[in-house]
Amino acid sequence: MTAKHLSKAVLRQDVPAVALRAVLMPDGSGARAATSHHLVWTLFGDSPDRERDFLWREHAPGEFYLLSEREPRDVHGLFDIAPPKLFAPALHPGDRLAFDLRANATVSRGGAPDVRGKPCDIVMDAIHRLPSAARAHARREVLDKVSSDWLSRQGERGGFDVCAVEVTGYTTMSLDRSRGRQGAKIGVLDLRGVLAVREPRTFVAALCSGMGRAKTFGCGLMLIRRA
Repeated sequence: MTAKHLSKAVLRQDVPAVALRAVLMPDGSGARAATSHHLVWTLFGDSPDRERDFLWREHAPGEFYLLSEREPRDVHGLFDIAPPKLFAPALHPGDRLAFDLRANATVSRGGAPDVRGKPCDIVMDAIHRLPSAARAHARREVLDKVSSDWLSRQGERGGFDVCAVEVTGYTTMSLDRSRGRQGAKIGVLDLRGVLAVREPRTFVAALCSGMGRAKTFGCGLMLIRRA
């Protein structure tokens, strides 16, 4: 597996970043995710045909965690970047880790036999299957259950077992398309808890590839530390 680098990049607090902050950090989660995606790309886009080989997450407005094959390069002078750390966790079966994950968790619906269906947000999918009168009352219970079930499925193929999980946030984010057209709406879950490593190599590979969808927009990066 190619070595990965874990970095933290913070938008600078001086000119020109401050003068452009309203443009670089717009209001609205969807607009900010799209703009942040382009900002982060400036650290890795060394050629027009470069494919994304990094994961990222917004820690706070203007602060980003990055997991990448290449070290970030701030050619435009917009960021303060801490020296990247080599991401090579030494793990063993049974190790317990605290985790923090922002994910776009989906389920496929509407596909024909042997054909993958359309990805649907797991929370809205579950809520819309309930009677209308029961939705508001059952929302929290549904949110906790579908999130736990989804993460457990990630663990089945990702080499880990979920010991405890808490939903610390859930929002929907509208992604704007070009020319003013309305884009897709995605659900974004913030999850934290404790997991047990079952297969270390498989688990590290899952961390490096990211979990869930919408990785372009800052989802999928799981941060870990010893529990």
